[in-house]
Order: sequence, then structure tokens, then C-alpha cells
Amino acid sequence: MRAGLVALAVVVVLVVGVVVWAIGVQNRLVGLEQDVNEKWAQVQNVYQRRADLIPNLVETVKGFAAQERTVLTEVTQARASASSIKLTPEALNDPQAMAKFQAAQNQLSGALSRLLVTVERYPELKSNQNFLTLQSQLEGTENRITVERQRYNTAVRDYNTRLRTFPASVVAGMMGFKPKAFFEAAPGSETAPKVKF
Repeated sequence: MRAGLVALAVVVVLVVGVVVWAIGVQNRLVGLEQDVNEKWAQVQNVYQRRADLIPNLVETVKGFAAQERTVLTEVTQARASASSIKLTPEALNDPQAMAKFQAAQNQLSGALSRLLVTVERYPELKSNQNFLTLQSQLEGTENRITVERQRYNTAVRDYNTRLRTFPASVVAGMMGFKPKAFFEAAPGSETAPKVKF
């Protein structure tokens, strides 16, 4: 009888230990997933800042570059396209949704690059204080976007690593945790742009 009680106590301790361990793993995964979601919200925040600055930049340039309507129209359309795509934390598990979002943001970045090259043709615009301020803010925003993308990718790496390592992968599979998609470079970004004057 005493041996039976000892065996039962050992089984109970083991079961409780496994349950406590599984809860700890699940809580860690929830924390990592929330970190990914928070980093993604910050990426969207800096994209929104860029979208908010663009109309001011376009209006400033319009006064000086009336004949460059095509470039200004491209920037406006790219901004509208990029702003219309919202990627929720739940959609971060969908590589196609992430690719669509990235494509829209890359289109906007390209349009902004063409706009800034166009500006080189207008020396009086480059000396305009409003334009210089907006250009500086836009450059700062682009730098923030790069930093926030990197932080997001670090959070995704930590989350996905934890998700895939054994034995946490067992708990992750039972609880329905899914890997998150990384932010990837735009196609062709490995080639340096050519600058011609």
C-alpha cells in the first residue's frame, strides 16, 4: 500500500511538473507573439508618418514643378495604394498578405525616389525652407522605417526560433501558434541605384 502511494505521488508530481512547464512555455510564446505584434504596430506607425508627410511634400513641390505632374501623380497614387493596405497582427502569418503590403510600400519608396530626383532640376525649390524641412523629415522617416523593420525582424526571429525548438514546438503545435513572416528586401534592392546628373 505504501509503495502505491509513493508511485501515485511521483505520478502526480510529474503531471504537475509537465503542466507547469507547458504553461510556462505557452506564456513565453504569448509574450514573444505580443512582442512581434508590438513591433509590427511600430512599423505601421512610421509608415503612417511617411504617408502623412507626403501630401505636404507634394504640395510644396507642385508650386515649383508644375510640369512634373506625372511624378507627383505617381507619388500620390502610390501613397493611396500603400495607405489602403492594412496588415493586422493576425495577417502576419500570411506570407502573401505580407508580400502584397511590402510591394505597395516598395512602390511608394520608388515613387518618392523619383520625386527627389526630379527636385534636383529645381534649384530654387532646394533652397526653399519648407521643402528642406519636409525633405529632412521624410529622410528621417525612411531611416525610422529601416530601424523598425529591423526590430520587427528581430522579434520575428526570436518568436519563430522559440516556436520551432523542441520541446516548445510540441506546446506551440497544440496551442495553435503559427510562424510569422519576415520583412524582406524589395526585389532588385541588392543592385545599387545609378545616379546620373
